[in-house]
Amino acid sequence: MGLFQCLVLFSLYSAAAASEDWCYPSQKCLNPGCKEPRRWVDLYPGCGGKKQSPINIVTNKVEIDWNLQPFEFVSYQDKQPTNWNITNTGHSVQVNLDSSAKITAGSLGGQYKAVQLHFHWGRGTNKSYDMEPGSEHTIDGERYAMELHIVHIKEEYPNITEAIPKNGVAVLGFFVEIGEENKNYIPLISKLKAVPSPGDEDQMTPLPLSSLIPPKEQLDKYYRYTGSLTTPGCNEDVIWTLFEEPIKLGLAQVQEFWMKLYFNQTASLPMEDNFRPAQPLGDRTVYKSDSIALVSPAKTLLLLPAATYLLLSCTQ
Repeated sequence: MGLFQCLVLFSLYSAAAASEDWCYPSQKCLNPGCKEPRRWVDLYPGCGGKKQSPINIVTNKVEIDWNLQPFEFVSYQDKQPTNWNITNTGHSVQVNLDSSAKITAGSLGGQYKAVQLHFHWGRGTNKSYDMEPGSEHTIDGERYAMELHIVHIKEEYPNITEAIPKNGVAVLGFFVEIGEENKNYIPLISKLKAVPSPGDEDQMTPLPLSSLIPPKEQLDKYYRYTGSLTTPGCNEDVIWTLFEEPIKLGLAQVQEFWMKLYFNQTASLPMEDNFRPAQPLGDRTVYKSDSIALVSPAKTLLLLPAATYLLLSCTQ
């Protein structure tokens, strides 16, 4: 956003200077008094905790966890029986789900139901065909174009409000990179224009969740750590899973998010750069599943004699 436009917005919304809302830096033009990420802790003490998200994952420091087995995606391939509710939350675009899709295995210790999904993204640049990245998590300091979060809660809790204080939240994170147009996303992205301003809601025909993420056979490799919600109140003890395999969207599809969605009612402040910066890892460990780790160490030892026999046979 240019300086002139920012000054115009400042004059139009100067009454908001005393606001005690939380915001992203890209919103401060509209609401100079809002609290950007470094000040969230002023309003929500939990945002100053020691297990905050997102984080930067340093790949040469992660530890392989042999117990991180592939997920089971229950009803992910089905359309929920009722329409999806899509809404502009004022900080992202969110789709509320009916909890029929579930995940299990993946070392979660139980079954979790999907209750909502939302996105984080960057902003357009001065170049017509370019965009600054906006994923929340980073890999070796590198940020992806976007990030999709599918939020799940333990089966026994009726809603996320009750699940949060009982360590009952698990989030699946998917990076989004620029590639070919993704036809599976066309129905969802076409609905963005129906919810341009905060509070706007609309209904859409549901999609199978599996159509929005990479194929199951590409989801064996993932990172796991314990963190927090990435928005206030930043509640901790959230189980985070970040998949290595990214979702691919066309550049024009990614651009639709900041071109169709706005932080304000007058559609003068595009919703962009809605991500929290990486938080200190502290004494936490990031674990990784790998295709190698899908066979337990004990089973690997059992395979060694056969491998040795085949090797000797080849040398004779």
